[in-house]
Amino acid sequence: MNFIKLPIAALLLALVTIAQAAAPSIIPSPPSLATTGYLLMDYQSGQVIAEENATQRLEPASLTKMMTAYVVSHELDSGHITLEDKVRVSEKAWRMPGSRMFIEVGTTVSVEQLLKGLIIQSGNDASVALAEHVAGSEESFVPLMNAHAKRLGLSGTQFANSTGLPHPEHYTTPQDMARLAAAIIRDFPGHYAWYAEKSYAYNGISQNNRNLLLFRDESVDGLKTGHTEAAGYCLVASAMREQMRLISVVMGTKSEKARTQESQKLLNYGFRFYETHRLYGAAQELKEMRIWKGEGESLKLGLQDELYVTVPRGQYKQLNASLNVDKTITAPASRGQPFGSVQIHLGEQLLAERPLIALHDVAEGGVLQRLKDSVLLLLQ
Repeated sequence: MNFIKLPIAALLLALVTIAQAAAPSIIPSPPSLATTGYLLMDYQSGQVIAEENATQRLEPASLTKMMTAYVVSHELDSGHITLEDKVRVSEKAWRMPGSRMFIEVGTTVSVEQLLKGLIIQSGNDASVALAEHVAGSEESFVPLMNAHAKRLGLSGTQFANSTGLPHPEHYTTPQDMARLAAAIIRDFPGHYAWYAEKSYAYNGISQNNRNLLLFRDESVDGLKTGHTEAAGYCLVASAMREQMRLISVVMGTKSEKARTQESQKLLNYGFRFYETHRLYGAAQELKEMRIWKGEGESLKLGLQDELYVTVPRGQYKQLNASLNVDKTITAPASRGQPFGSVQIHLGEQLLAERPLIALHDVAEGGVLQRLKDSVLLLLQ
């Protein structure tokens, strides 16, 4: 492997000029929070800024409805259902305890109305009605929830229902809830706007969104609250300030006021002391290598997706990038095939590592080309 270490500015190719903010001399420790577990993550880089008990299994309560909404959005995107579908309310949905949007048994309600009742009003009745519409029954819907959880890498999560009502086999972690929130924002941006709505009225009954941060912080635009006696008061929140989006998760606080305050502390801390930068674009050429025995003699290498990093404010110029490239590359090469990696370091800390992939195909060359390059390789 060829190991190349350069200041990161040499690899940015001057694509973006980033203004440097005045840096505080000290980055303090994260605030002390009265929670069972919490996590603060940058959405674009995926880097964790602060955490405590982030992988501990905890009851999600109505945070569960984030996955219920995710599955429904996936079914909508797949064309299996539509927002205009009319859903007949079953007796089971109508009888659900806890928070409700007050749908009535035997009536029909659109999928769009139910989704808003689920997201904004946290309706258990809406959750069950949607689950039944998608899968025939709530019991058949739950395996879909767990399949998506597995696909998204939520390794500490298992669902037993669509609502978040207590169940011994129903659990998650702060880390998994942050990842689910990121997936909702990334995969279904058209539906994400509903998480910012402050109230919704159905059947003549208007209810406010239980996420009090929406009323206190203009940068907050989601996501979901949860509460049971066992789970305590939980909140997954997301906010964007100056193109930087953070996701916070607090679980196991003692009151609505506490979950709001602790979430605000996390978000303020992250925005005050950290900054996120886009280093490379998707399919941006980072290195051109000689490729042997191919129809062409050069192979351009780059990244599959955009690469962002989150660093303490004022430390962007201290970043370094390392390209670890295969010493000898032989055709054929397929677009997306890895031939090394890119590593981003801040001092001794590895912030990010991504595969360095072929940006185009190079077919195997003819017989004469392959023979010629075999000789040249022997002489190297």
